[in-house]
Amino acid sequence: MFFAERMQRLGTESAFEVLARARELEAQGKHIIHLEIGEPDFDTPAHVRQAAVKAIESGFTHYEPPAGNREFRAAMAAHVTRSRRVEYSADEIVIYPGGKPGIFLGIVALVEPGDEVICPNPGYPIYESVANFAGATPVPIVLREENQWRLDVQELIGLISDRTRLVVLNSPQNPTGGVLTQEDLEAIAAVCIEKDIMVMSDETYETIIYDGQFHSIAAVEGMKERTLIVDCFSKSFAMTGWRLGFSASSGEVAEALTKLMINVNSCTASFTQQAGIAALQGPRDETANMVEVFRQRRDLVIEGLNQIKGISCLKPHGAFYAFPNITGTGYSSNELARKLLDEAGVAVLSGTAFGAHGEGYLRISYAASQDSLREALRRIGGLLG
Repeated sequence: MFFAERMQRLGTESAFEVLARARELEAQGKHIIHLEIGEPDFDTPAHVRQAAVKAIESGFTHYEPPAGNREFRAAMAAHVTRSRRVEYSADEIVIYPGGKPGIFLGIVALVEPGDEVICPNPGYPIYESVANFAGATPVPIVLREENQWRLDVQELIGLISDRTRLVVLNSPQNPTGGVLTQEDLEAIAAVCIEKDIMVMSDETYETIIYDGQFHSIAAVEGMKERTLIVDCFSKSFAMTGWRLGFSASSGEVAEALTKLMINVNSCTASFTQQAGIAALQGPRDETANMVEVFRQRRDLVIEGLNQIKGISCLKPHGAFYAFPNITGTGYSSNELARKLLDEAGVAVLSGTAFGAHGEGYLRISYAASQDSLREALRRIGGLLG
């Protein structure tokens, strides 16, 4: 079978491969604690579910405009204006079936073969994968534990060349839980403005932040027109299976993304967009409660990991992942991840699933009950002695 050469440049997401292996072990009767998938273990809020059911019964089962339902885009613009503290209109919003289409179509729209895309490493693997697919060269900006997993602006400056087209930011960050400060963003913005570089800001974990206030680079003066915000409802509203995401950008970028939506998806499901309106305009109590529960789990997991021989772990400032340093165990990241799954029944991800600079680390999702987390810590500690 012949496939286009570009298919060789497209990667995958290891979390789903580990999940498949864990399911195989479960089918054999083994009890697995799932800490590999980045999915809130909460139900979608009841008023959001009810809005979707009502929408279906009311006939929201037909095509919508490719950029999204106008009412939803207006509600989305109002939300982004409030949460990012920079004004957006409905015409600057595009709705997608999930967060990944915003990343994929954004890179395809902005990047040409031969361009360079600076991506965080360790970082969400889709950035590098899609940049490769588009014919660009991913350039890693290394995130380091000693810098609280924040990128070093001087290193960023050193990576920029005359081929640099796009810088990808992710804060709060997957897999490390690192959060960029306002000062970080201002320094990055100054570089991007001077060098005329676009920024894709993945703000998927915007609401899941434990200390201080969330900041978006789009709010820095001069950056709105050169920033593409991508976000989704999966994490903030526990809506992973609904596949609902959006982008906020200049009108010119939004037009290009809408053209791609026409060619790829036609539109996002109409009844899920009605659920999105309910999520934005309804009560946020459940989201606030979810974040508080994640905070308690974070504290439990970090304390427990730091008591295990050979492991140390910084306390993440956002998202719901721990990224422990396991170099003291004597195992590589892949070796320990496999051993934990096969021998201890704990599914985690190797740090190298997020790039070469993830070696020496694991990603642990604490989107699980405290009882499950305590048992996972007990098993990890037992395995490592």
